[in-house]
Amino acid sequence: MSRTATVTRTTSETDITVTLDLDTTSYEHPQTGHGFLDHMLDALARHARIGLSVRATGDLHIEPHHLIEDTGITLGQALTQALGDRKGIERYGSAFVPMDETLAHVVLDLSGRAHLAFEPETLNVWGDAGGMTHYHLREFLRGLCNHAGITMHVRLLAGREAHHVIEAIVKAVARALRDAVQVTSQTMPSTKGSL
Repeated sequence: MSRTATVTRTTSETDITVTLDLDTTSYEHPQTGHGFLDHMLDALARHARIGLSVRATGDLHIEPHHLIEDTGITLGQALTQALGDRKGIERYGSAFVPMDETLAHVVLDLSGRAHLAFEPETLNVWGDAGGMTHYHLREFLRGLCNHAGITMHVRLLAGREAHHVIEAIVKAVARALRDAVQVTSQTMPSTKGSL
């Protein structure tokens, strides 16, 4: 069974197309018009070991918020479609990722229930990375969780500089996602019989 999806989301602020393949590592370099977002989507695809194509435009002349949030939403919609009924998936994933002085920890559950606990918003993270802050990352992850039905806990164990904090978190999300989407059985990973 093919675990692929293509989703297009068009609003007055953004126009985004995401193509996702959970069972291949072939991907295209993202093109969103925002260099650091492209870098993070590239890291997500590489470390999750998934096929990913993102083509997007947005109102970057205002601020990157809409583009980043809507990309998370569209990716979440594509992930939901690609997972199908979620039968046989590992469901849970967890990863620690260091990046120099930074250490991020992400735990997620592809439960079908959306929840994001984002600890970095309570901490003093400095600056931005190409105009992207940890608050933008929070909105990207909120969109992903809400539209893919993911429970996700993000903890920042060390780190203050925005570039390293954002990148370590994205890589931890990717590695946790890689484990969670693996098909490891023929049964539904829930005592309820469905997710």
